[in-house]
Amino acid sequence: MHPPSPARPSPLLRQILEFGPLLVFLVTYFVMRERPVMIGETEYAGFIVAIVVFTPLQLAATLILRRLSGKISRMQVTMLVLVVVLGGITVALNDERFFKMKSTFVFGAFSLLLWIGLWRGQSWLAYVLEDALPISREGWMILTRRMAWFFLAFAAANEVIWRNFSTDVYVIWDTFGQMGVMFAFLVSNFRLIEAHWQEPGEG
Repeated sequence: MHPPSPARPSPLLRQILEFGPLLVFLVTYFVMRERPVMIGETEYAGFIVAIVVFTPLQLAATLILRRLSGKISRMQVTMLVLVVVLGGITVALNDERFFKMKSTFVFGAFSLLLWIGLWRGQSWLAYVLEDALPISREGWMILTRRMAWFFLAFAAANEVIWRNFSTDVYVIWDTFGQMGVMFAFLVSNFRLIEAHWQEPGEG
């Protein structure tokens, strides 16, 4: 007998697990930004305190989601590893710059991987998302090229924002701005997806 498949978490629970830690990070930062915490002789700014709260919450939420659904995406795994590693370095060195570079590393790496696949004549994006998005090979190649440029621009935008704007601006960008830009990009590609959509078994 095969063990029973993991139950799918409800949409509400999934939203809480995926976005709850980000909201806690946002609230913690804005509550603590004017209240630095002293530990020994070291002063930790509100941003560092928010990371201390956020990192274990993100780890726990991802593990719970994995337990409930039976799987998590490669993007979630990559993001979790960087959150834990860069969050730990940020707190250990008391230097917020490392955590702010998280999105630069993530989206820069994704862009590089997609370009490598394109250079080999392959869509590695299709390898990750093919089950969720049944479109033709031509459609995948076009979408992959667009997303490779998008991720590259995304990484560059993160560098511009954290290096040239206040931490307040960066926190809004990191929690809501990135999701908004990603959603807008996906919507902008609706016609491409519609034009290359094919039912399973076609092509």
